[in-house]
Amino acid sequence: MSTIKDVAQHAGVSVATVSRVLNNNGYVHEDTRNKVEAAIRDLSYTPNEVARSLYKRKSKLVGLLLPDIMNPYFPELARGVEDVMQANDYRLIIGNSDENKQKEMDYIQTFIQNNVVGVISSTDDSAAELYTKLQLPVVFVDRMSDDRPSVYADSREGGRIAARELLRRGCRSISIIQGPVHIRTAQERFEGAAEALSAQGVHYDVLGTTSFSISDAEPSAEELFRKYPDTDGIIASNDIIASAVLAEAYRLGRRVPDDVQIIGFDNILLSRLLAPPLSTIHQPAYDMGREAAGILISLIEGRVLEQNNIQFPVEFVERQSTRKVES
Repeated sequence: MSTIKDVAQHAGVSVATVSRVLNNNGYVHEDTRNKVEAAIRDLSYTPNEVARSLYKRKSKLVGLLLPDIMNPYFPELARGVEDVMQANDYRLIIGNSDENKQKEMDYIQTFIQNNVVGVISSTDDSAAELYTKLQLPVVFVDRMSDDRPSVYADSREGGRIAARELLRRGCRSISIIQGPVHIRTAQERFEGAAEALSAQGVHYDVLGTTSFSISDAEPSAEELFRKYPDTDGIIASNDIIASAVLAEAYRLGRRVPDDVQIIGFDNILLSRLLAPPLSTIHQPAYDMGREAAGILISLIEGRVLEQNNIQFPVEFVERQSTRKVES
């Protein structure tokens, strides 16, 4: 990889002259500028963004912190963030916390060391001390915050919709898989489903989980059918959990949707590739990522926000893990 010194040597000029050309700072004769630009092309030189930001006292780097990059929902969200950042000449540093507080703190420190100008976070505790002390613009996405801008879907309504759809399809022994209690959006989903079922006087069972991760999905699915073998309708906390429930139902010989109906949450790509394809609650991950990126850029560039919190609507996506009903 070429360095700024290599460019200077190739062009026959000083490093300071190359720096002035790169940063468009100070006078450089046109012939000299042409030689430097030709050397940059010849050597395929790419400036070090961190070094440039330290020199200019202004960075174009943004930190994006995700809880679980293995969950297909989050790459879609990250793509929305990246597309907007790229269009506005910002670059991303992505960290994966694995829902681990120490990793989260380590990545925040890494962001600071790399001179980021803002952070977008989709991690679990927006009120944590590491965020309250962070002297940078922060936007939460797919998470809710009381004191920082946040972008999220209407999880409570999503839970209500899932419950109503199972009731419409004749389910009377419904189980709700409750997401992690420390994630506010997960609890909104659970509470929305519980409210809708209680309003109709329908009994429901609850299975608590501590994580949205793939590694916890299979044990949760096994425990569900072991504890509630007669369940005929399942509201999963996300599509990963719902996929594991679908697989466990198949292993046990429970026909989907004839014997048991399943609704997930997120509408990840995987959900339509399963057999049968998964009915789910769609939340617009890509659009939420784009919105969060736009808000952060506004904060970085000193523009006044019209809204601090943006809530996106959700909708039911009917596939074959639920029975058909008349409109």
